[in-house]
Parts: sequence; structure tokens; C-alpha cells
Amino acid sequence: MQNKNIKLAIVLVTSLFFLWGLSYGLVDVMNKNFQTHLNVTKAESGFIQAAYFGAYFVFALPAGMIAKRYSYKVGIIVGLFLYALGALLIVPAASMQNFSFFLFAFFVLACGLSALETNANPYITTLGDEKNSSFRINVAQSFNGVGQFLGPIIAGQLLLSFAASNDIAHNMSNISKIYVSIAIIVLVIMVIFVVVKMPDSVKTQEQIQAASVDDKKLFEHKNFTLGVVAQFLYIAAQVSAGAFFINYALDHWSGLTAEHAAYFFSIALIAFMLGRIGTTPLMKIFKGHTILGVYSLINTVLIFLVFAGIEKVSVIVLIAVFFFMSISFPTIFALALRGMSDNHVKTASSVLVMSIVGGAIMPYIMGKVADISNIQTAYLLLAPCFLFVAWYAFTTEKRA
Repeated sequence: MQNKNIKLAIVLVTSLFFLWGLSYGLVDVMNKNFQTHLNVTKAESGFIQAAYFGAYFVFALPAGMIAKRYSYKVGIIVGLFLYALGALLIVPAASMQNFSFFLFAFFVLACGLSALETNANPYITTLGDEKNSSFRINVAQSFNGVGQFLGPIIAGQLLLSFAASNDIAHNMSNISKIYVSIAIIVLVIMVIFVVVKMPDSVKTQEQIQAASVDDKKLFEHKNFTLGVVAQFLYIAAQVSAGAFFINYALDHWSGLTAEHAAYFFSIALIAFMLGRIGTTPLMKIFKGHTILGVYSLINTVLIFLVFAGIEKVSVIVLIAVFFFMSISFPTIFALALRGMSDNHVKTASSVLVMSIVGGAIMPYIMGKVADISNIQTAYLLLAPCFLFVAWYAFTTEKRA
């Protein structure tokens, strides 16, 4: 019965990775959509990511406290409720055609996602032995990639198509339909979590022994402290790469429409998903941190090719960046939590999710640079982010 509950818990938690991936894929299309329909600048459209990922910073610690006080399951249920509530708040925002109200709705929705990520990421690592935690979380994150590439396809068809682009009422109506559908699905899954019995974690004897000797304070774990910085910079790079992908593609692929650029973005997220699916089995052969380091170095080089702004070629290179970003978040997450006691893990997970605030800050900076200079110069800001992640990955074993 215990093994059956564990397998069911893994399946249900993995479904959450798909749900927040879908939401993220939709949000990145909103930048161009609101630039077109609500007449905001590139920098102002960056406030979407500021509201969305700022919510991660605000709600991660409360979400961790809920998990610590009650359980991962309760934290997940709270997250699903806020996700559905935020999705439903999109309806009045669309009806009013009010950018500020949209930002508020995305903030509430993302508070829910913050609770989901704070609980689901460490939860999936505890449902088995520690040495396979990177493998397990990358498998779950592969479903996140599926959601991410479906988001732009849906949004491209309903929001950036030629018909919708000429009718703001039609566009806003489609936004409402998308998010009402999401709210219904999320509420159904929330009910399933309420009904189903789930273990809070599964500890092996090895983990129990490690916990008994872990008398370090949280920030004395050097891999954790530097992991927070690495995650901050990585998320800053990932979110920014997606937020302005459509703008970049339109500038560097002659004759491309916004709708077709959204499909190109879907291809980038398919590359992201394939990167996770294709690389995860390699973690049974090579160490996760080694793959992370190599991929991050490759992306550092690719960003300079994106900066070069070569017609069509640089767009394809930018798509490749998504492939090599694919395993970064879950691998950094697992590395940062390695060797910690269960008492530390829930708080540490909250701090790691708070570091997602990097995604709230960088898009605005990139948008400013793009408004003042050009979009390819803005992408150059991502190179040092990838370089730090590479350094963190290659030096992680020295700090173990």
C-alpha cells in the first residue's frame, strides 16, 4: 500500500509541473500581445514578469511555512487554490482591458505557482533515494516542458492571429476563455489532492543518518548559498530569453508575423522539453553538475551569436539556447539541497523559490536596453548569468 501511495504521489505531483509550465508558456506571449493591444512599451511589458515572478519572492516563505507547519500536501492545495483564483481574476481584467488589473491577477496566480514550486520540487526529491534526486526532478520537469511549449501554441492561435490582432474585444475574450479553462482544470486537480492520501516524504536509512549528523545552519551549506545565487541568475536568463523571444524573432527574420513568431517560440520550448527528455537519461551515466556546467558554457557562447544578430541564423541559435537551458533549474535545485536534513529542506526550498525573483528583475532591464538600443544588445546581458551557473556547476563537488 505504501509503494502504491508513493507512485500515486509522484504521478499527481508531476501533473503540477505541467500546470505551471503551461502558465509560464502563456505569460511570455503576453508581452507582445499587450504591447500590441494595450499600447505598452517593451520595458512596461516587462512588468508582467515583475508581477509574475515577484509573487514567487513574496509567497515562497509563507508557502514553506505552510509545508513545515502542516505538510507538502496542504501547501500544494493552497497553491492550486490561488492558481485558480488568479486565473479567474483574468476575466474582469480582460473585461476592463486594464493592464494594471492584469498585473494583479498574474500576481495572485503566481502566488499559487510559488506555493506549488516551493512544495512540489523538494517533495519529488524526497520520494526516493537522494542520489537519484536530480534524475527524479528532471523527469518531473520534463512535463513542465510539455506545458511550456503548449502555452505559446494556444496563445499564438487565439491571441496573436491576424483576426484577433485587429479586434481588441475578441482578443480579450480569448484571454478570458483560456484562463477560465485553466481555472476549471486546476480546481479539479485540487479536489483530487484533497481526497487522495499521500505520504509527506519517503526517507531512506541513508537520508535519516545524514539528517542526524547535519548540525550546520542553513546558510553554512555553501552549495546552497551559491545555489541561490546561481538559481537567481539562471531564472533571470531563462525568463528574459522567453519574454523577448517574439520581439527578437520579428526583428531578425524578415516577413515573420507575430503569430508565426509565437510558433517559433513554441519550437524553442519544444527544444527546451527535448533537452530535458534527452538529457535526463544521461544523468544515469554522467554527473548532473558536469552536464549543467557544459550546457551553461555552451549557452554563454551562443548568446554572443544571438548578439551578432545574423538574419534567421541568430533566431535558430536562440532556439538552441533553450535546449541547453533545459536541465538547469531542477539540477541547480537538487544540487543546492544535497546533504541537508529534512528540517532544513523545506526552508531551503522556500529560499530557492524566492530566488526566482531574478525573473522579475531582468526582463525590465532587458526591455529598457532594448528600448534605448536594440533587442540583440539586451540579450548580451544573459551571458554572465550562464557563466556563473557554469562556474557553480564545475566547482560544486569541492564544496560538498
